Amino acid sequence: MSAYPAYTMAALCIVGGVTGFARTRSIPSIVAGVGVGLLYLYSADSIRKGTANGLETALGASAILLLSSAPRAAKGPIPAVLTATSAAAGLYYGRTVWALRQTAHR
Repeated sequence: MSAYPAYTMAALCIVGGVTGFARTRSIPSIVAGVGVGLLYLYSADSIRKGTANGLETALGASAILLLSSAPRAAKGPIPAVLTATSAAAGLYYGRTVWALRQTAHR
């Protein structure tokens, strides 16, 4: 398991939120982008340190981002990239959590 996807997603979310704010002066863009970015940073740090719930937090952040960006994916390149990358990160962390749960039950 790797924290690199969570670090990458954190950077994308924060840059996306700041970009959205800079382009449209949208307070929700910066709050959501930085907020989800901080969730990813927390999860990446937890994964790196091997503490509890890092993978689950990354999966949750991916779900939040996917559900919030998917309806806007056709509106521009930033929402489309955030939708695609959140789906990929969610798939990665979902499969990792699933595999760990299956191994724990054996």
